[in-house]
Parts: sequence; C-alpha cells; structure tokens
Amino acid sequence: MTTATGTALERSLKRDRLIVIAGLSSVVVLAAIYTLLGVGMPMSAITMTQMAIEMPGMMMASAEWTPGYALMVFLMWWVMMIAMMVPSAAPTVMFYAALARKNKNANKPYAAVSIFLAGYQLVWGFFSLVSTAVQWSLVSIGQMSGMMEITQAPLAGALLVLAGLYQVSPLKQACLRHCQHPVIFFIHNWKSGGWGALRMGMQNGWFCLGCCWVLMALLFVGGVMNLLWIAALAIFVGIEKLATGLPWLSMLSAVALILGGLALALA
Repeated sequence: MTTATGTALERSLKRDRLIVIAGLSSVVVLAAIYTLLGVGMPMSAITMTQMAIEMPGMMMASAEWTPGYALMVFLMWWVMMIAMMVPSAAPTVMFYAALARKNKNANKPYAAVSIFLAGYQLVWGFFSLVSTAVQWSLVSIGQMSGMMEITQAPLAGALLVLAGLYQVSPLKQACLRHCQHPVIFFIHNWKSGGWGALRMGMQNGWFCLGCCWVLMALLFVGGVMNLLWIAALAIFVGIEKLATGLPWLSMLSAVALILGGLALALA
C-alpha cells in the first residue's frame, strides 16, 4: 500500500467513524425521546417516574389490554431496547464499519453498517415481542400493576435471584465475551455482502440478548417505564460490556442481585 493510498484510507476511516457515531447518536436520541414521551401510552415515562418517586408502592389498575394497546406496548419495549442497547453495541458497530471499508463493501460501507444494525435491532424486536406477551400475561393474572411493575414481592424477588444466578452462568459469560471483544466475534462469524451483514447483525444481537435478557427482564421489577430504573440498567449494561478489565463485576452484581432478591422476597 502506497503512502497516498494509506492516507486516503485513513481519511475514509476517520470520516466513517464520525458518520457512524452521528448516525448511532441520532438513533439513540430519537428512541430516548420516544421512550420519555411514551407515545401512544396512557401516561408518559416522565409522569410514571414522578409518580413512582412521589408515591412509592402505589397500586394502580392496569390499562385495558386490546390488540391495539398490545401493539403500543410492543413498540414501547422495542424502542426502549434500542435506546438502552445500541450505545453498548456502538464499539462493535464502529469496528464493523472499519472492516466494511477495508473489504468488499468499501464502496458502500454505510449501507452495510445500516443492515448490520438492522439485524441487531431485529433480535431485540423479538425480545420486545416476548416481553409484551409476558406483560400481557402478568396483567391478565393480576400480577402487574398499572405502574407496569410486578405486584407480588416474592415473584419480584425470585426474578432478582434468577438474574443474580445468571450473571455468573457459563452462557452469560460466553455471550459477554463476544460482546466485549468484537475482534473475536468477527473472526468467527464474518460473512460478506448485504445478507451477510444482516446475518452478522442478528448473530451479534443474539449474543447481546444472551448476555443481557435477564437484566432487561428486571424492568418488570423496577417498573417498565421507570426512567431511573431504565437508566440504571442501561448504565450497568454499558459498564459491563465496555469495561473488559473488571472480571469481578459479574460476581459483585450477582451477589447484590441475589441478596436484594432474598431481602425483597422475605420482607
């Protein structure tokens, strides 16, 4: 590679980084605004968070579930997952953008990145669909309040304990390694072309889902639209994925979740 060619590639990679960062930031900001406003929901996430702070433990009847309302809840979950999970996936997406520029997608790296991100988001769309079905079921058996949180302390405590145990499970740790090290993921899963980008995005999404699904299920404990709980979980997921030099973090979080779950269940 000549100096001129190398310099041109470096400029392209730097431009790609800026464009990808801007694109990811726009997606996250739009998803966060949608989540804050709770578009289509009876109350916004801001209002529900204020109520949770000012009237903790408040029991409010759940909204009547219809197919239309279920669709709104599904969109709420999916957009919220995008706002929470895309930031922690940003290093992988940016790494893929650099690979796309250097490989056969060099003339259309932005399209490849968009397809990769779409595949990633499709997996979290599946999780959102399952979460909507679970939420509907919990409401139908009287186990979820209008504040979108589990009403029975033993059930909420059991979910916390499950999350704690999963934190140190082999499956969790294997998925976390793929999320933390994009190089490992792409070495083992590289595929060319647009269809390959979609498949890789979905594969990365499955690893991410395997890493974080129980943590995201904890939204049922703290409140699906409780912004403080949403922010806490998103920040923890980001730290867990990006801080590769903290192997003790999973054990510490597991102990905290298990103790918190037991305390909640026995209170």
